[in-house]
Amino acid sequence: QVQLVESGGGLVQAGGSLRLSCAASGRTFISLRVGWFRQAPGKEREFVAGISRGGSSIYYSDSVAGRFTISRENAKNTVYLQMNGLKPEDTAVYFCAADGRMGRSVTTPDFPYWGQGTQVTVSS
Repeated sequence: QVQLVESGGGLVQAGGSLRLSCAASGRTFISLRVGWFRQAPGKEREFVAGISRGGSSIYYSDSVAGRFTISRENAKNTVYLQMNGLKPEDTAVYFCAADGRMGRSVTTPDFPYWGQGTQVTVSS
């Protein structure tokens, strides 16, 4: 089993920045690929960013590319999502998710482990 805990959400004005953290436990962290997803009210959960097990492969959704940066610090069992240039449409609950397979994935069914989510609200 893998436990994931997100932190770092909050309220920020448009154009501002936040850094989300996802702390993992229960399994060797470097064996996990990790994705960030988000879900706005009334909408489906959508992929935001992903990072491979070793960190060599990083990928983003078109809506956040160039503004968000995903990274991992294996020594701390933590993945980060640095969010810059935030927009009101980025408002959502942000979730991190983990999976033990190799390669990329942007679909929620591929990730069996999920955190509880952290709220990000961007005011205009």
